[in-house]
This record gives sequence, structure tokens and C-alpha cells, in this order.
Amino acid sequence: MKKQVSVAFMVAGMLFTVCLIVANIVEQKLIQIGPIEATAGLLIFPVSYIINDLIAEVWGYRKVRLIIWNGFLMNFLAVLIFKFSILAPGSANFTHQDAFALVLGNTERIVIASFIAFLFGAFLNAFVMSKMKIMQRGRGFSIRAIVSTLVGEGADSLVFFFIAFSGVIPLNDLWMLIFTQTAMKTGYEIIALPLTNVLVKWVKKREETDVYDTDISYNPLRIKEL
Repeated sequence: MKKQVSVAFMVAGMLFTVCLIVANIVEQKLIQIGPIEATAGLLIFPVSYIINDLIAEVWGYRKVRLIIWNGFLMNFLAVLIFKFSILAPGSANFTHQDAFALVLGNTERIVIASFIAFLFGAFLNAFVMSKMKIMQRGRGFSIRAIVSTLVGEGADSLVFFFIAFSGVIPLNDLWMLIFTQTAMKTGYEIIALPLTNVLVKWVKKREETDVYDTDISYNPLRIKEL
């Protein structure tokens, strides 16, 4: 029998990947939210964690593991395309090379930090969601969504800022950035919770699926286990 992928799962996977790629592009713009300065990635990146929660809750850890690695590889492919596009000689009619490179180019250190941080954060988020669902016997989705986001976003911010800016930004400022980013992204999750709850219930009902991850391997590398 051929394995089939539902439309809802496919759309969730595509949205997850798009959020990652777009977040990396807009990350370089600094925005002002009240007294707090943040990156524009804050507007879209937390959505990937909401989708992570949705997939882990409905289809389980095996499926979200597949989506995480797919998102990672597509993001890597996008970065390669950006690099080659910047290096390709521009025509005489293209007069915006510097702006093009500024928007789509990142230093190798930033790129490496982003990729490593994403893997740590995404897998921790999915692991916490999966384990708490079993512990709570399926109840209390809102609590595990918040806790998993706090753990995942905290790990993501910690790894990213220390790899990307350690030795560049003073340690106290670095910790403040990590705390601020984690708090704001978790706050984003809390604000979106009513919508996330409705979406999760609707998808479960539509898909007639509600997976509990019993007797599975949480090894991130076992992507053949679907």
C-alpha cells in the first residue's frame, strides 16, 4: 500500500518551510515595538513554532521530525541560491547590487548560528509537546504549547545569540537579547493561543487523527521512521 499524505499535513509543512525562509530574509531589519527593539523576524518566525505545535499535537513526533528536516534543507537551499545570485555578475541595467546583497546576504557566522539554533529549538519544542501530551493524557494543550515554545524559543535564542554575537556584544547585553527575544516570542504564542486551539481541534476532527507518541525513538536523525 502506498503511503498518502493528507492535504492538511502538506499545507502545514509548506507553511512551516516558508516561515523559516521568510524569517531569515527579514531578520536583518530592526523594528521598534514600544520601547523594545527587535528584528522583523519576530513577526513571522514564531508562526513556525505554532505550526510545529500543531503537527506534533495532531500527527506526532515522527511527522514533525520529517517537517523539521525538510524545512532545514529547504532553508539551506534558499541560502545557497541567495549566495550564488549575489556572486553572479549583474548586468549593466542592474544598479542595486549592494542593496540586493545587503538584504539576501548574511555572514557565514550568522548563517551557521541560525541553522544550529533552529535545529535545537525546533526539536526541543517538538519533544516537549510530545512528552507533555502523554503526561497530560491529551488534556491541557494550551499549557504544553506555552511550555514547549518557552523551551524551544529559549534554546533557539540562546544558541543563536551566543554563536552569532559572542565576543561582539557585551555579555550582559547578550543575556538581555536572549531574554527579550524568548519572552516576546512566547508572548506571541500566548496571544495566538485562541486561534491555535481552534485550528488544532478543527484539524484533529478533519483528519480523524490524534497521535500519542508511545514506543518511539526521539532521535532527531531517525528520519526514516515515519
